[in-house]
Amino acid sequence: MTMNRRATTRLAKVAAVLTIGTFGLAACGSDPAPAGSSTSGAQSSSASSLACPAGKLTAEGSSAQANAISEVISGYNAECGDKATIEYNPTGSGAGIKAFYNGLVDFAGSDSALKSQAVDGAVETDKAKERCQGNPAWNLPMVVGPIAFAYNVDGVDKLVLNAKVLAEIFSGAIKTWNDPKIAALNSGVTLPSDTITVFFRSDESGTTENVTKFLKAAGGGAWTHEPAKSWTGTGEGKNKSSGVAEGVTGTKNSISYMEWSYAKDNNLKIAELDNGAGPVALTADAVAKAVSEAEIKGSGNDLSLNVKYTGTAAGAYPALLVTYEIVCSAGLEADKTAIVKDFLGYFASGGTQSGLEELGYAPLPEDLRGKVEAAVAAVK
Repeated sequence: MTMNRRATTRLAKVAAVLTIGTFGLAACGSDPAPAGSSTSGAQSSSASSLACPAGKLTAEGSSAQANAISEVISGYNAECGDKATIEYNPTGSGAGIKAFYNGLVDFAGSDSALKSQAVDGAVETDKAKERCQGNPAWNLPMVVGPIAFAYNVDGVDKLVLNAKVLAEIFSGAIKTWNDPKIAALNSGVTLPSDTITVFFRSDESGTTENVTKFLKAAGGGAWTHEPAKSWTGTGEGKNKSSGVAEGVTGTKNSISYMEWSYAKDNNLKIAELDNGAGPVALTADAVAKAVSEAEIKGSGNDLSLNVKYTGTAAGAYPALLVTYEIVCSAGLEADKTAIVKDFLGYFASGGTQSGLEELGYAPLPEDLRGKVEAAVAAVK
C-alpha cells in the first residue's frame, strides 16, 4: 500500500497554526490554563521550541503507526531543516521489539507494551533493561489506532457486528454472510449466502494481539484462544497491514481486521460495532471516548495501558490499539538521546496529535498526552 503523502508538511502547518492561535489568545488576555494541565502541546510543535539536534535515529516495529510516524518525521524535518535523519521500518511489533533489545535500532514501535513474562524464551522487560545499560525501558503511548473490521460485500453498505459474532467469524464457527446471527444484527439488510473469506496477519503483529484481546474480553466466550501476536483463528494469512487491506480490496465476500488508516486509504467499508449500547460507527470521537476509559498499569513514566473492552460508555468504540514508542529511560548514546527527546516531544505535542486524525488515527486524550510529554522530558 502506498503511504499517505498528500502533504508532507501538513503536521508542521497544523502545529504552526495552533502556535499562532496560542500567541493570539495570550495577547488578548485569555484565562490561564487550569492547574495541572499541559500548555506545552501547541508550543512544543513550533520550530522555536525544538532543539533540532543533528544525527541519525533508526527505529522499527508496528506497521499500525507507519502512516502516522512517516508523516510526523516529515513534519519534524520540515521544522528542523532536515538536520537529523530519522528512519522507521514497519516490520511489525514483534520484530521491532526484538530489534530494539538486541541493540539494532534506537527505539521501537509496538502495539503492545513490553512483557515481563517470557516470550519466545526471552523476558522483554529484562532484555530491554540490559540493552539500556541497566536502565528500564519505558512504554510511551503515542499513536491511537482504531481497529477497523473492513469488509467487501456487494450491496451491503452498512453492516453491524458485535464482538461475539466477530469471534465466531474469525474462529470459523460462522461461515456464511447470511448466518442468522449476522442477520439478527442487520434487520432489513439483504445478506448473501456466500462463504465468508477471512484474512489475517501472517506476521507477528501487535494488531493481532489487540484484536484477540478484544475478542477474548468482549466475545462472550466465543473466542477460546489466548491473545497473542500470532493468529490462532481461521482464514488466509497476509503479510502486514497492507497485505490484509489488499486482500479485502481484491476479494468479494471477505473481511479482515486492520488499522483504520489502512481501511480509509483503500476505501474499504467498515462495520459498526455494537458493544451492548447500540451500534457505533468508527470515528475519532468514538475512539477517544474509549481511550479516555483506559487505565495506566505502568508505574512512574512507564505509561503502559489497560484498555477497557467491555462495559464501555454509550458511543464509545472499544476496538482499538495503542502504539507505544519503546525507549530507554537512560543509557542510550547522548547524541541519539537528544534526537529521541526532541522528536518524541514533537510527536506528543498537541499540534502534531491533532494532525493525526486526518490520517485515520485518534489524538491522545489531553490528560494522557500531558503525561507522555512529561515522560519524554524525563528521558536521560
